Amino acid sequence: MPDLLPRKPRDPAAEAPAAQSPSTPAGETGKGYQFGTFKGVFTPSILTVLGVVMYLRFGWVLGNVGLPLTLLIVTLASAITFLTGLAIASIATNMRVGAGGAYYMISRSLGLEAGAAIGIPLFFAQALGIAFYTAGFAESIVALVPALPFQAVALATLAGLAFLAYRSADLALRSQFVIMALVVASLVSFFFGGPVEPAAAGAAPPARASFWLVFAIFFPAVTGIEAGIAMSGDLKNPARSLPLGTLGAVATGYAIYIAIPVFLSFQVRDAGLLMTDPLIMRQVAFWGDLILLGLWGASLSSAMGSLLGAPRTLQALARDGIVPRFLGKGSGPGDDPRVATVVACLLAGAGLLGGGLDFIAPVLSMFFLTSYGLLNAISGFETLIGSPSWRPTFRVAWGFGAAGALGCLAVMLMINAGATLVAVAVTGMVYFLTGRRRLRAHWGDIRYGVLMLAVQNLLYRLAAKRPDEHSWRPNILVLSGVPSTRWYLVELADAMAHDRGFLTVATVLPEEGITARRLAAVHDTVVDYLRKHRVPALVKVLAAQSPMRGAYRLVQNYGFGPLVPNTILLGETEREGSFSDFANLILMVHRRKHNMVVVRQRPLDPPAHAFRRIDVWWGRERQNAGFMLTLGYLLSTSQQWRGAQMFLNTVVANPAHEAKIRAELNAFIQNGRFDATPVVHLLDQADVFSTIRERSAGSGMVFLGIRPPDEQETPEDYAGYYRSLLASTEDLPPCALVLAAEDIEFHRIFQ
Repeated sequence: MPDLLPRKPRDPAAEAPAAQSPSTPAGETGKGYQFGTFKGVFTPSILTVLGVVMYLRFGWVLGNVGLPLTLLIVTLASAITFLTGLAIASIATNMRVGAGGAYYMISRSLGLEAGAAIGIPLFFAQALGIAFYTAGFAESIVALVPALPFQAVALATLAGLAFLAYRSADLALRSQFVIMALVVASLVSFFFGGPVEPAAAGAAPPARASFWLVFAIFFPAVTGIEAGIAMSGDLKNPARSLPLGTLGAVATGYAIYIAIPVFLSFQVRDAGLLMTDPLIMRQVAFWGDLILLGLWGASLSSAMGSLLGAPRTLQALARDGIVPRFLGKGSGPGDDPRVATVVACLLAGAGLLGGGLDFIAPVLSMFFLTSYGLLNAISGFETLIGSPSWRPTFRVAWGFGAAGALGCLAVMLMINAGATLVAVAVTGMVYFLTGRRRLRAHWGDIRYGVLMLAVQNLLYRLAAKRPDEHSWRPNILVLSGVPSTRWYLVELADAMAHDRGFLTVATVLPEEGITARRLAAVHDTVVDYLRKHRVPALVKVLAAQSPMRGAYRLVQNYGFGPLVPNTILLGETEREGSFSDFANLILMVHRRKHNMVVVRQRPLDPPAHAFRRIDVWWGRERQNAGFMLTLGYLLSTSQQWRGAQMFLNTVVANPAHEAKIRAELNAFIQNGRFDATPVVHLLDQADVFSTIRERSAGSGMVFLGIRPPDEQETPEDYAGYYRSLLASTEDLPPCALVLAAEDIEFHRIFQ
């Protein structure tokens, strides 16, 4: 039965390490610039979409695959971006989007680990993207004036862009209106242009590239919506501006990208010329120099978009405690991330000096596509889960999110499978390292809802099936009390379950004077204790008049649907006054078809060499014997007991039967495909326990079967049997008294 008691509320200021300071949560430290839709989202997005690929590669795309397939490529690529835009619109209208763009949305939906796994690579992608676009601008300048050194032009351009971004994001965005005017003018000049004469005959046409290679080269042209998302913390109304600005930029870019190849195909009939002249648009245009101006403007605007986005991503990461906090410092009324801007510029400068951008570029694309895929997955999962907190004003069917996520993954593999593996590996490493830091976020995420959805479907399916010998797993309820007092019970149960079943550690507290806060505090203490000892387990804490009554309640009520403990594990009681109650508990557990394991442990731990041996004493009664053998096998395969030798023991009174019984045990072990040593003991003493005591001396664990109660047997009668059992096992090594009751033929597990 789930624990419904209220938990003690946490004090964020008292937790360390904290994910963020309660006084300065990410995205809420400053009011920002309060940009509107056009200036804050549409402008940076459309200027990054209408970039260098449009000016330098559209003719090459058309020449390679022709007009129909070019339109298909444009439609497929834009469809992925459009689906991502829908996901952004859905998420943005369901939360207050703070600074950090895609990082903010992912971290607040999937948790800090996923946010860091995407946010850190995304920052490097944006920072090195500054270098990439700046290099493109510098190369075009050097092509016109070869005397100018490339690196000097590139670094000077970076310095100018950095000055604009450092002084003010508002000033930087205003400069983009001039750039947009140049881009619009260049497109007008292009569409008012005329036909181009074919190239002179004689030159062999270049080899045509495959459809998917052309698609891979074109796709970065439509990935500019990240620039608008990155400004989320500086928007007056993100819930309105992000959907309108992003979808508006996608729709506008798609219309332009459909019109350009149609017009170009009528003006240039020579496919070879389209493939060999990267500035074919300049030849078609009414005034060709406007194409150059538009190209320069697109390069600079893309670099500026990355220069505005990268520092804000780093600022959000710092304010969540993922990277050093001084990087998140804001300045001025707009909370400009000046420290983060300096770091981004230094990385971009290193990229310009180091070269190798052709190798870096596909990896950067992978990180952008990874963030797109996660945004689509978040939108799809949230809609599918249908949590009450998911109430976006812009509603999208979950299938759109799923299609967008799968589309992003497919495109990543088509562009560069190797780069995809690099991106996945880096993302996974950051996720793992962030998880090890155990940062605590002060917001909820959808991971609980995703797990609940999976558990819900699996539980319904599981309830329709019955466990059998081939699918049986231990589901152990340990009645340990406070774990530190009887840790050997938890340790033994963990060794038998060890990720092959469920484990619940239960503690019963005295009912008198107990409060909900006290119950919650004990619960958290037990959870922390188990975590420190690396024991994965559920925890149940309840109050009762006595430990025995609490045990009754747990056995009767704990569990959910088909996930009910099939095995109860507890320590023995040696208090004479508790024998009747203890016997009653055994009877109740048996009649409810739960298996039971009563552990007898000497005060001192056995010596280390004792862990090399596990003794299972088989009375050849199938139900108990099969269950003991199952527990012994699980114990021997655990990490704590790995290498221990298991002995399958039995006792015979007649020496004439010894050879036959040994042969049967050998055959059973061989057919059962498990490692054990059969041992047949002759009963040379009146008391079988004397034989067990002698032969199992020094064993690490002894498994013994106990008699099942008769149908009409009273607790008082069974208490007498229990009393004699304690006396008989007094001097044995640590032992488990086993009683199987589940409707499972355990011996068939080994067939």
